[in-house]
Amino acid sequence: MFDTLSRQPDDALLALIGLYKRDERPNKVDLGVGVYRDEEGRTPVFRAVKAAERILLESQDSKAYIGLEGDTLYLDRLWRLVAGTAAGRVAAAGVQTPGGSGALRLAGDLLVRAGARRILVGLPTWPNHVGIFAAAGLEVVSHPFFDTASQSVLFDRMIEALERAQPGDVALLHGSCHNPTGAALSDEQWAAVAAVLERRGVTPLIDLAYQGFGRGVEEDAAGLRAVVTAVPEALVAVSSSKSFGLYRERTGAIFAVAATEAAADLARSNLMGLARTSYSMPPDHGAAVVRTILGDEALTRDWLDELNGMRARIQGLRRALAAGLRGAWPALAAVEGQEGMFSLLPLTEAEVLKLRSEHAIYMPTSGRINIAGLKTAEAGDVIAKFAALR
Repeated sequence: MFDTLSRQPDDALLALIGLYKRDERPNKVDLGVGVYRDEEGRTPVFRAVKAAERILLESQDSKAYIGLEGDTLYLDRLWRLVAGTAAGRVAAAGVQTPGGSGALRLAGDLLVRAGARRILVGLPTWPNHVGIFAAAGLEVVSHPFFDTASQSVLFDRMIEALERAQPGDVALLHGSCHNPTGAALSDEQWAAVAAVLERRGVTPLIDLAYQGFGRGVEEDAAGLRAVVTAVPEALVAVSSSKSFGLYRERTGAIFAVAATEAAADLARSNLMGLARTSYSMPPDHGAAVVRTILGDEALTRDWLDELNGMRARIQGLRRALAAGLRGAWPALAAVEGQEGMFSLLPLTEAEVLKLRSEHAIYMPTSGRINIAGLKTAEAGDVIAKFAALR
């Protein structure tokens, strides 16, 4: 039976990780894999995470299943972190998922079950977005979002696409720190998007994976909050991987926002049913860590302090890149004002491969770089290698 299968292409980013590991050059630089790294090149465990784990080690008295819905206290505290004051103004129901990817897949399955057929996706986007929604059975309809050469958001094109959408369509929105471009919508643009969605009867699916890495925990959720309070229904997929450094714990959630509590509860029951036939019970540890942090004022303050420091490091690297590259590429001055870990540079595939082979600088062939993969000490040399391409 297996002989009838066709070989599937390797995941490009995972293959890149392997190439980097096998490269024995001492000066190699990894700007590819999308995890935060500090000045020593480590992906650290948050101090607050370590403290929460110590609490759990002493207090946890069972390893029994936590149920289809997941950790309800985690869901409640996470939703208040995401929705802020909007949490008291909308009806919402959450289900814990295996990471943000699990949340997106459950969202896609729920949308298909509810009768949705199309999802509008702005390009470029995180590559797995298209794969997840297509696998769930949605038709992926793309529209332009970002121009790499000018480093600018094509907001008019985005609005045009939303204006053409039909009632019952779904629109994918990046909640903050757009992956892969780092380009952010202004508060005014978020308000305009919310107005179009409400008027056209389009359901937003908001992917929030980097809260706190852009301008701050509250500021990064402002656009999401504007949307969920303007439309009658929405889905919000949340990942705790970046904001809490819980990559390997696969900690996430999907929230359904509805016009009534009864409708939200109906969505939750369907999400739980879909979870049952997909992965059954979600993993516990990461959710327990997050709810422990968010339930303790001192741990929350320490988590925010460390997160703010990580964001400041990224912003400093952005300033250095913009200052060093604007002479060769004037448009790359925009890198300073972009948000989060990623930027999309106007590099050709040949230039990316040249950087890899001649200088051991690794990134996807799309030109997307992980700013947080750069160390301050090596920034000058990397900037020089980039500039030499022009």
